[in-house]
Amino acid sequence: MEVLKIGTRGSALALAQANETRARLMAAHGLPEQAFAIVPISTSGDRIQDRPLSEAGGKGLFTKELEDALLDGRIDIAVHSSKDMPTFLPDGLALIAFLERADPRDAFIGRTAPTLEELPEGAVVGSSSLRRQALIRRLRPDIEVVNFRGNVPTRLAKLDGGQVDATLLAAAGLSRSGLAGRITETLDPQKFPPAPGQGAICIEARIGDDRVMEMIAPIHHVPTGQALACERGFLAVLDGSCRTPIAGLATIDGERLDFHGMVLTPDGRECHEISRNGRAADAGTIGREAGAAIRDKAGARFFDSWV
Repeated sequence: MEVLKIGTRGSALALAQANETRARLMAAHGLPEQAFAIVPISTSGDRIQDRPLSEAGGKGLFTKELEDALLDGRIDIAVHSSKDMPTFLPDGLALIAFLERADPRDAFIGRTAPTLEELPEGAVVGSSSLRRQALIRRLRPDIEVVNFRGNVPTRLAKLDGGQVDATLLAAAGLSRSGLAGRITETLDPQKFPPAPGQGAICIEARIGDDRVMEMIAPIHHVPTGQALACERGFLAVLDGSCRTPIAGLATIDGERLDFHGMVLTPDGRECHEISRNGRAADAGTIGREAGAAIRDKAGARFFDSWV
Protein backbone atom coordinates (compact mmCIF):
# COMPACT_ATOMS: atom_id res chain seq x y z
CA MET A 1 0.00 0.00 0.00
CA GLU A 2 1.46 3.34 -1.08
CA VAL A 3 1.13 5.86 1.74
CA LEU A 4 -0.28 9.31 0.89
CA LYS A 5 1.88 11.96 2.56
CA ILE A 6 -0.17 14.92 3.83
CA GLY A 7 1.87 18.09 4.44
CA THR A 8 0.71 20.68 6.97
CA ARG A 9 1.93 23.43 9.21
CA GLY A 10 2.67 22.29 12.73
CA SER A 11 0.19 24.40 14.71
CA ALA A 12 -2.62 22.71 16.60
CA LEU A 13 -5.19 24.19 14.21
CA ALA A 14 -3.25 23.14 11.10
CA LEU A 15 -2.88 19.61 12.45
CA ALA A 16 -6.62 19.50 13.19
CA GLN A 17 -7.28 20.44 9.56
CA ALA A 18 -4.87 17.77 8.30
CA ASN A 19 -6.55 15.18 10.53
CA GLU A 20 -9.97 16.23 9.20
CA THR A 21 -8.67 15.76 5.66
CA ARG A 22 -7.29 12.31 6.52
CA ALA A 23 -10.57 11.28 8.17
CA ARG A 24 -12.53 12.28 5.07
CA LEU A 25 -10.13 10.35 2.83
CA MET A 26 -10.35 7.26 5.07
CA ALA A 27 -14.16 7.39 4.89
CA ALA A 28 -14.24 8.03 1.13
CA HIS A 29 -11.93 5.13 0.28
CA GLY A 30 -12.46 2.70 3.16
CA LEU A 31 -8.76 2.86 4.02
CA PRO A 32 -7.07 2.58 7.41
CA GLU A 33 -5.30 5.45 9.14
CA GLN A 34 -1.87 4.05 8.29
CA ALA A 35 -2.59 4.60 4.59
CA PHE A 36 -1.97 8.30 5.26
CA ALA A 37 1.00 10.00 6.91
CA ILE A 38 0.71 13.53 8.29
CA VAL A 39 3.97 15.43 7.77
CA PRO A 40 4.30 18.66 9.83
CA ILE A 41 6.50 21.31 8.20
CA SER A 42 7.61 24.54 9.87
CA THR A 43 6.88 27.66 7.80
CA SER A 44 8.40 31.12 7.87
CA GLY A 45 5.05 32.55 8.93
CA ASP A 46 5.09 30.38 12.04
CA ARG A 47 8.67 31.30 12.93
CA ILE A 48 8.44 35.06 12.39
CA GLN A 49 6.65 36.52 15.41
CA ASP A 50 8.40 39.86 15.93
CA ARG A 51 6.71 41.91 13.20
CA PRO A 52 3.51 42.07 11.12
CA LEU A 53 3.24 39.60 8.24
CA SER A 54 2.71 42.50 5.85
CA GLU A 55 6.26 43.66 6.65
CA ALA A 56 7.77 40.17 6.56
CA GLY A 57 6.51 39.08 3.16
CA GLY A 58 2.76 38.44 3.24
CA LYS A 59 0.64 35.35 2.77
CA GLY A 60 3.28 33.22 1.07
CA LEU A 61 5.12 32.91 4.37
CA PHE A 62 2.59 30.25 5.43
CA THR A 63 2.82 28.25 2.20
CA LYS A 64 6.34 28.42 0.69
CA GLU A 65 7.93 25.57 2.65
CA LEU A 66 4.92 23.33 2.06
CA GLU A 67 5.01 24.10 -1.66
CA ASP A 68 8.75 23.38 -1.79
CA ALA A 69 8.03 19.98 -0.21
CA LEU A 70 5.33 19.31 -2.80
CA LEU A 71 7.60 20.20 -5.69
CA ASP A 72 10.47 17.99 -4.50
CA GLY A 73 8.18 15.05 -3.67
CA ARG A 74 8.53 14.96 0.12
CA ILE A 75 4.73 15.25 0.40
CA ASP A 76 1.87 14.38 -1.94
CA ILE A 77 -0.64 17.03 -0.89
CA ALA A 78 -0.54 20.17 1.25
CA VAL A 79 -3.49 21.11 3.46
CA HIS A 80 -3.98 24.84 3.94
CA SER A 81 -6.39 27.38 5.36
CA SER A 82 -7.76 28.90 2.15
CA LYS A 83 -7.45 32.45 3.48
CA ASP A 84 -3.67 31.96 3.74
CA MET A 85 -3.26 31.10 0.06
CA PRO A 86 -1.77 33.64 -2.35
CA THR A 87 -3.82 34.09 -5.50
CA PHE A 88 -0.94 32.98 -7.74
CA LEU A 89 0.66 29.60 -7.13
CA PRO A 90 4.09 28.26 -8.15
CA ASP A 91 4.37 26.65 -11.57
CA GLY A 92 3.39 22.99 -11.41
CA LEU A 93 1.02 23.31 -8.44
CA ALA A 94 -2.75 23.76 -8.22
CA LEU A 95 -5.55 23.82 -5.69
CA ILE A 96 -7.38 20.60 -6.47
CA ALA A 97 -10.07 20.45 -3.77
CA PHE A 98 -11.90 22.36 -1.07
CA LEU A 99 -13.53 20.67 1.90
CA GLU A 100 -17.03 21.79 2.84
CA ARG A 101 -16.77 25.24 4.34
CA ALA A 102 -17.31 25.79 8.05
CA ASP A 103 -18.57 29.06 9.56
CA PRO A 104 -16.81 31.84 7.58
CA ARG A 105 -17.49 34.59 10.13
CA ASP A 106 -15.13 36.38 12.49
CA ALA A 107 -15.42 35.70 16.19
CA PHE A 108 -15.01 38.35 18.88
CA ILE A 109 -13.46 37.17 22.14
CA GLY A 110 -13.95 39.83 24.78
CA ARG A 111 -12.25 39.95 28.18
CA THR A 112 -13.75 43.22 29.44
CA ALA A 113 -16.89 43.33 27.26
CA PRO A 114 -18.81 40.60 25.40
CA THR A 115 -19.23 42.49 22.11
CA LEU A 116 -17.28 44.92 19.95
CA GLU A 117 -20.03 47.49 20.36
CA GLU A 118 -19.91 47.27 24.17
CA LEU A 119 -16.17 47.83 24.50
CA PRO A 120 -15.50 51.00 26.48
CA GLU A 121 -13.90 54.01 24.81
CA GLY A 122 -10.13 53.62 24.75
CA ALA A 123 -10.21 49.83 24.98
CA VAL A 124 -7.38 47.90 23.31
CA VAL A 125 -8.09 45.19 20.71
CA GLY A 126 -5.35 42.91 19.38
CA SER A 127 -5.29 41.61 15.81
CA SER A 128 -2.59 40.72 13.28
CA SER A 129 -4.99 41.03 10.32
CA LEU A 130 -4.98 44.34 8.42
CA ARG A 131 -8.56 43.62 7.35
CA ARG A 132 -9.77 43.15 10.93
CA GLN A 133 -7.77 46.17 12.08
CA ALA A 134 -9.32 48.35 9.37
CA LEU A 135 -12.87 47.09 10.05
CA ILE A 136 -12.47 47.65 13.80
CA ARG A 137 -11.24 51.20 13.18
CA ARG A 138 -14.14 51.80 10.80
CA LEU A 139 -16.76 50.66 13.33
CA ARG A 140 -15.02 51.84 16.52
CA PRO A 141 -12.56 54.68 15.78
CA ASP A 142 -12.46 55.44 19.51
CA ILE A 143 -10.62 52.23 20.47
CA GLU A 144 -6.96 51.30 20.04
CA VAL A 145 -5.93 48.46 17.73
CA VAL A 146 -2.55 46.77 18.25
CA ASN A 147 -0.68 44.08 16.32
CA PHE A 148 -1.23 40.66 17.86
CA ARG A 149 0.77 37.72 16.44
CA GLY A 150 0.83 34.07 17.42
CA ASN A 151 -1.20 30.91 16.96
CA VAL A 152 -4.66 30.55 18.49
CA PRO A 153 -3.57 29.35 21.98
CA THR A 154 -0.86 32.04 22.14
CA ARG A 155 -3.29 34.84 21.32
CA LEU A 156 -5.85 33.59 23.81
CA ALA A 157 -3.13 33.37 26.49
CA LYS A 158 -2.11 36.98 25.76
CA LEU A 159 -5.76 38.01 26.04
CA ASP A 160 -6.22 36.14 29.31
CA GLY A 161 -3.01 37.72 30.62
CA GLY A 162 -4.51 41.17 30.22
CA GLN A 163 -2.41 42.42 27.28
CA VAL A 164 -5.59 43.47 25.44
CA ASP A 165 -9.31 43.82 26.16
CA ALA A 166 -10.37 41.69 23.21
CA THR A 167 -9.21 39.91 20.09
CA LEU A 168 -10.75 38.54 16.92
CA LEU A 169 -10.21 35.12 15.37
CA ALA A 170 -11.92 32.99 12.73
CA ALA A 171 -14.96 31.22 14.15
CA ALA A 172 -14.10 28.11 12.12
CA GLY A 173 -10.58 27.94 13.53
CA LEU A 174 -11.83 28.19 17.09
CA SER A 175 -14.40 25.45 16.46
CA ARG A 176 -11.81 23.15 14.84
CA SER A 177 -9.55 23.73 17.85
CA GLY A 178 -12.31 22.85 20.32
CA LEU A 179 -12.42 26.45 21.53
CA ALA A 180 -15.82 27.62 20.27
CA GLY A 181 -16.82 28.23 23.88
CA ARG A 182 -14.43 31.18 24.01
CA ILE A 183 -16.48 33.15 21.46
CA THR A 184 -18.44 36.00 23.06
CA GLU A 185 -19.84 37.41 19.78
CA THR A 186 -20.01 36.15 16.20
CA LEU A 187 -19.79 39.16 13.90
CA ASP A 188 -22.38 39.95 11.22
CA PRO A 189 -20.68 39.32 7.84
CA GLN A 190 -22.59 42.22 6.26
CA LYS A 191 -21.04 44.70 8.70
CA PHE A 192 -17.80 42.83 9.32
CA PRO A 193 -17.13 40.74 6.19
CA PRO A 194 -14.56 37.94 6.50
CA ALA A 195 -11.35 37.34 4.62
CA PRO A 196 -11.84 35.66 1.26
CA GLY A 197 -11.50 31.93 1.81
CA GLN A 198 -12.06 32.09 5.56
CA GLY A 199 -13.49 28.88 7.03
CA ALA A 200 -12.52 26.67 4.07
CA ILE A 201 -9.75 24.06 3.99
CA CYS A 202 -8.04 23.64 0.62
CA ILE A 203 -5.77 20.97 -0.79
CA GLU A 204 -2.82 21.76 -3.03
CA ALA A 205 -1.07 19.17 -5.20
CA ARG A 206 1.22 18.71 -8.18
CA ILE A 207 -0.42 19.20 -11.57
CA GLY A 208 -0.53 15.89 -13.45
CA ASP A 209 -0.31 13.63 -10.39
CA ASP A 210 -3.20 11.39 -11.44
CA ARG A 211 -3.00 9.09 -8.41
CA VAL A 212 -3.43 12.01 -6.05
CA MET A 213 -6.11 13.66 -8.17
CA GLU A 214 -8.21 10.47 -8.16
CA MET A 215 -7.81 9.98 -4.43
CA ILE A 216 -8.74 13.57 -3.52
CA ALA A 217 -11.66 14.02 -5.95
CA PRO A 218 -14.33 12.37 -3.74
CA ILE A 219 -13.80 14.81 -0.85
CA HIS A 220 -14.08 17.98 -2.95
CA HIS A 221 -17.18 20.06 -2.06
CA VAL A 222 -18.43 21.70 -5.25
CA PRO A 223 -20.37 24.65 -3.70
CA THR A 224 -17.36 25.58 -1.55
CA GLY A 225 -15.14 25.40 -4.62
CA GLN A 226 -17.50 27.74 -6.47
CA ALA A 227 -17.61 30.22 -3.59
CA LEU A 228 -13.82 30.21 -3.36
CA ALA A 229 -13.43 30.66 -7.12
CA CYS A 230 -15.45 33.86 -6.80
CA GLU A 231 -13.60 35.15 -3.74
CA ARG A 232 -10.16 34.32 -5.14
CA GLY A 233 -11.09 35.94 -8.44
CA PHE A 234 -11.98 39.11 -6.51
CA LEU A 235 -8.65 38.93 -4.66
CA ALA A 236 -6.60 38.35 -7.79
CA VAL A 237 -7.83 41.58 -9.37
CA LEU A 238 -7.17 43.58 -6.20
CA ASP A 239 -3.69 42.22 -5.38
CA GLY A 240 -4.78 40.09 -2.42
CA SER A 241 -1.59 40.28 -0.40
CA CYS A 242 -1.38 40.77 3.36
CA ARG A 243 -0.79 44.48 2.70
CA THR A 244 -4.34 45.02 1.49
CA PRO A 245 -7.45 45.21 3.71
CA ILE A 246 -9.81 43.20 1.48
CA ALA A 247 -12.94 41.36 2.58
CA GLY A 248 -15.31 39.18 0.59
CA LEU A 249 -17.82 36.40 0.99
CA ALA A 250 -19.64 34.39 -1.67
CA THR A 251 -22.63 32.24 -0.72
CA ILE A 252 -24.12 29.51 -2.88
CA ASP A 253 -27.81 28.58 -2.93
CA GLY A 254 -28.36 25.86 -5.51
CA GLU A 255 -27.35 27.34 -8.84
CA ARG A 256 -27.26 30.93 -7.52
CA LEU A 257 -24.25 32.81 -6.18
CA ASP A 258 -24.35 36.00 -4.11
CA PHE A 259 -21.16 37.95 -3.40
CA HIS A 260 -20.40 40.86 -1.09
CA GLY A 261 -16.94 42.45 -1.22
CA MET A 262 -15.22 45.37 0.45
CA VAL A 263 -11.90 47.21 0.31
CA LEU A 264 -10.74 49.61 3.01
CA THR A 265 -7.88 51.93 3.76
CA PRO A 266 -5.83 50.62 6.70
CA ASP A 267 -7.16 53.37 8.98
CA GLY A 268 -10.74 52.31 8.19
CA ARG A 269 -11.77 55.84 7.24
CA GLU A 270 -12.54 55.08 3.62
CA CYS A 271 -14.14 51.94 2.24
CA HIS A 272 -15.90 50.76 -0.89
CA GLU A 273 -18.40 47.91 -1.04
CA ILE A 274 -19.82 45.90 -3.89
CA SER A 275 -22.49 43.22 -4.28
CA ARG A 276 -22.90 40.92 -7.26
CA ASN A 277 -24.98 37.84 -8.00
CA GLY A 278 -25.37 35.37 -10.80
CA ARG A 279 -24.96 31.72 -11.69
CA ALA A 280 -22.72 29.66 -9.43
CA ALA A 281 -21.19 28.17 -12.59
CA ASP A 282 -19.86 31.66 -13.41
CA ALA A 283 -18.25 32.13 -9.99
CA GLY A 284 -14.75 33.08 -11.11
CA THR A 285 -16.03 35.60 -13.65
CA ILE A 286 -18.36 37.20 -11.09
CA GLY A 287 -15.48 37.62 -8.63
CA ARG A 288 -13.12 39.11 -11.20
CA GLU A 289 -15.77 41.49 -12.50
CA ALA A 290 -16.59 42.59 -8.94
CA GLY A 291 -12.90 43.23 -8.32
CA ALA A 292 -12.55 45.29 -11.48
CA ALA A 293 -15.70 47.29 -10.69
CA ILE A 294 -14.64 48.13 -7.13
CA ARG A 295 -11.13 49.02 -8.33
CA ASP A 296 -12.59 51.45 -10.86
CA LYS A 297 -15.03 52.84 -8.29
CA ALA A 298 -12.33 53.44 -5.69
CA GLY A 299 -9.82 54.94 -8.12
CA ALA A 300 -6.04 54.61 -8.34
CA ARG A 301 -5.39 57.06 -5.48
CA PHE A 302 -7.23 54.77 -3.06
CA PHE A 303 -5.02 51.79 -3.89
CA ASP A 304 -1.85 53.89 -3.85
CA SER A 305 -2.54 54.56 -0.17
CA TRP A 306 -1.78 50.91 0.60
CA VAL A 307 1.84 51.09 -0.55
